[in-house]
Amino acid sequence: MQQISGSRVHQGPSAGLEIVERLAELGYQLEPEALEIICRYRGSKEDLLKRIVSSTDRSVVVIGSYQVSCHLDSALISSTPSALPIPSARSASLAPSPASVSLSPARIVPSSAELKCDITGRSTCVGDYSDFVHYFRDRYAKIREILSRRLNSRPIESLGKSTTGREVSVIGMVMDVRTTAKGNRVIELEDPTGLLTAVIQKDAEIYEQSGLIITDEVIGVTGTSDGNGRVFVKSLLWPDMPNQTAPLEKGSGCALLLSDLHVGSKYFMAEAWQRFLEWLNGDVDDPSGLASKVQYIVIAGDVVDGIGIYPGQEKDLAIMDIYEQYQAAAKWLNGIRKDIKVIIAPGNHDIVRQAEPQPALPDDIQRYFRSDMLFVGNPAWVTLSGISVLIYHGRSIDDLVLRLPGISYAAPEMAMIEMLRRRHLSPIYGSRVSIAPEHEDHYVISRPPAILHCGHVHTVGIARYKGVAVINSGTWQSQTDFQKKMNIQPVAGVVPIIDLASMKVRKLIFT
Repeated sequence: MQQISGSRVHQGPSAGLEIVERLAELGYQLEPEALEIICRYRGSKEDLLKRIVSSTDRSVVVIGSYQVSCHLDSALISSTPSALPIPSARSASLAPSPASVSLSPARIVPSSAELKCDITGRSTCVGDYSDFVHYFRDRYAKIREILSRRLNSRPIESLGKSTTGREVSVIGMVMDVRTTAKGNRVIELEDPTGLLTAVIQKDAEIYEQSGLIITDEVIGVTGTSDGNGRVFVKSLLWPDMPNQTAPLEKGSGCALLLSDLHVGSKYFMAEAWQRFLEWLNGDVDDPSGLASKVQYIVIAGDVVDGIGIYPGQEKDLAIMDIYEQYQAAAKWLNGIRKDIKVIIAPGNHDIVRQAEPQPALPDDIQRYFRSDMLFVGNPAWVTLSGISVLIYHGRSIDDLVLRLPGISYAAPEMAMIEMLRRRHLSPIYGSRVSIAPEHEDHYVISRPPAILHCGHVHTVGIARYKGVAVINSGTWQSQTDFQKKMNIQPVAGVVPIIDLASMKVRKLIFT
């Protein structure tokens, strides 16, 4: 891990230039908006730079306002423009800079669990044309930063007659993928400067690999230009995680990863949950002493079963009122021993907007639960004893199962690995997942998490990918009639537990 070293950053007129120079020495550049935010920060700039550098992926070359905002206490941001001279910060991105977004303070609880970023209180979407423009430009710019570290690309508009027969590299967003009558694969790519047709011939070595390309993701291609808006592709590049085999971070204690309780359903497994509570609270023998090591419980959505989520759901409900469902859920969760920090994110069955990203559960729902619980949005970045955890309910798994060969509900961890490869939690836009076009794309995985935690599909899946612990946490709901029709086989009452010191994962069974 790189460290900011040397003398402390001064607060005088030369501070802006010093910040740029210090980061340049480490291989980073700053967007002008990011530098302005740092210069307006009234806290320790030295500590702020350390936090930014320690959490920034080495594949990122340009640090933007998004990376900076995740490490700020907005109470220490000056409301007036900086009086310091701001030098011109170079940018490697060819895309126009995304519109600046309002900063929201990190909500910190008095423990070692901390929320870093989510959508709560930060939504800018009204649904007009400009929102979509901002959203896709932000996605493109962020992922392009990652790809640019490994690919010397050029804008599409530069591929004129002068490039005929030359090898070129381009980073673009996939507009369309199709197969021609002759069996060649054609990919339509777009960047802020224009459109490009990328052709992968059926006898090319990368032809099979190109079957994994999906719409709306950002990729890099290298091939021969015909000088007329076409490139015959020789190689493909996904943003992916940096190569890493060891755990990315080490912490202390253990965390239980849960999701999909579906309290209020006739199929909620109350007896299994009671056994879980008895074990967790030390009411039964635990020779291993594992329960006493649990410091955190993270719930990745679908706390209750909700109302009107799928056809005929009323037949499956034991509690017909949504507020009574949350009252019942609170009784079960409030029974967890008080020295455990509980973090709760929403899902598509919860009482928040269906369009993602979703804010935290509303205040009138939170009041049913213990005041020491931490409510976050979907998705959300949190830290547990310093370990970075990316929580996402996982609805995009539905899209990935439909579009990618070899991905199934039986092995959700494989779909989650595809999210990491694409550096995006929900790369396909306009399919099953309804995504609000915020000015900032909250689904881009700007830096590698130590843990990616999802739910939604009611199946336990565990894997490790380039140092990231990939965990889908199953359910507490037995198979419903609707799931039988959809051939969904839930894995219920099974809890993944992760040791935050060794990052080893095991399964606890309460059925």
